[in-house]
Amino acid sequence: MIKRTRIAGVVLAVMLGISLLGCGGDTKMAETNTEKSFHENPIIKGIYTADPAPMVYGDTLYLYTTHDEDELVNDFYTMKDWRCFSTRDMVNWEDHGCIFSLDDIGWADDRAWAPQCIERNGKFYLYCPVHKRNGGMAIAVGISDSPAGPFKDLGHPLVDEGDWNDIDPTVFIDDDGQAYLYFGNPELRYVLLNENMITYDKEVGIVKVPMTEESFAKGSHDTGTSYGEGPWFYKRDGLYYMVYAAFGEGKNMEHLAYSTSVSPTGPWVYGGVLMTEEGGVFTNHPGICDFKGHSYLFYHTGDLPGGSLFHRSVCVAEFTYNEDGSIDTIDKCGGVSAIE
Repeated sequence: MIKRTRIAGVVLAVMLGISLLGCGGDTKMAETNTEKSFHENPIIKGIYTADPAPMVYGDTLYLYTTHDEDELVNDFYTMKDWRCFSTRDMVNWEDHGCIFSLDDIGWADDRAWAPQCIERNGKFYLYCPVHKRNGGMAIAVGISDSPAGPFKDLGHPLVDEGDWNDIDPTVFIDDDGQAYLYFGNPELRYVLLNENMITYDKEVGIVKVPMTEESFAKGSHDTGTSYGEGPWFYKRDGLYYMVYAAFGEGKNMEHLAYSTSVSPTGPWVYGGVLMTEEGGVFTNHPGICDFKGHSYLFYHTGDLPGGSLFHRSVCVAEFTYNEDGSIDTIDKCGGVSAIE
């Protein structure tokens, strides 16, 4: 075993004058398994985590998560900060601790929900949904010079429509340099980000995606389609993918589904069920990436001891694409093998 680097990180934070307030003071670390060739699910075993968002940068996969607190407030999701973990081989994971928290966002007071991070021009941008003081849900942006943070708040919301819909941002930069930020529950919406990644094209504005059965299948969520929340947007071999948490007809727990398009703005065509509802929790959240020649789906369950609707745990499964780009339903699994 290699000892975790929390103490060194705290010392470095003190040296750099970085405040660790608001990050829960949690010293539980992810496991590092130097002798293992296989890592069991859940990935993080010391704390409850959810809403996984992988980002590959160089030879490292960074995994951003939310953090379900042990003690609930009002028997609801109690989430105050965002965490980061990294690996070079899918077996040995480094815990970077809390990288951003509600205490860092002066205009927000609750609901540190599903984030995603992306790099551009040497800066890292962490898009996070939060509850605005005296308002609705809104999307914050944390900015850092390092993928492992700490992140500093932009100072105001990037997207703020004053409603519930502004949650679960997913970000992608296309080959032509145009960046897209999709988000939403119950509707899927997007903005065209400017190159600075902290403003968007106000002439185009916030675009509402048509919520049709052709795009997202018939389902039991508010729009009459299966689309629920938690979109994950990416491109592979010329095909655009929108993976999301979904509600099937007559279902009251989320499965994962996907749609595809030949354009970054649709129209979308429903592709099928990516992962079924079983998992012991009401929600799920996809995060997909290719890393060192392997494709991975990150998701969450209630598999840790004490797991529940509000105490979730991040897991990962390796999968393959079919020749036409379609994806068969992926089974929840015991873990993944080491890669070089």
